Amino acid sequence: MITYEVNAAPTKQELTELYDSVGWSIYTKDPVKLEDAVSASLYLVTAHDGNKLVGLARVVGDGFTIIYLQDILVAPDYQRRGLGRELFSRVFEPYENVRQKVLMTDDDPAQLSFYKSMGFKQTGELDSPLNVFVKFD
Repeated sequence: MITYEVNAAPTKQELTELYDSVGWSIYTKDPVKLEDAVSASLYLVTAHDGNKLVGLARVVGDGFTIIYLQDILVAPDYQRRGLGRELFSRVFEPYENVRQKVLMTDDDPAQLSFYKSMGFKQTGELDSPLNVFVKFD
């Protein structure tokens, strides 16, 4: 049975295992930094199967005018069961009145389809022109 928790930061080991399971090894190169980042989230929702962390969604931002979906991930063995949708809904629920909800993702068709199904649009699909700038160091 899957249970969900709010703002209960997982351990460094749990985070490392979950992020590695989905191939996000760039995050797990520095487990302490990953743990600190997740702990500093504005809002965090985790999914557990018993004692095993199987999913996580977190937002960052000010919580009033903008929030950013930083991470949403579900362990491979638990994908395609609705956990992603549930995590997505729960992490955004407290911020219904926030105007700007932002996320950035890879160009993977499945991810794009998922976010579109959740009501998000790519910037080129908006009525008003919008540019996005990013710098990775």
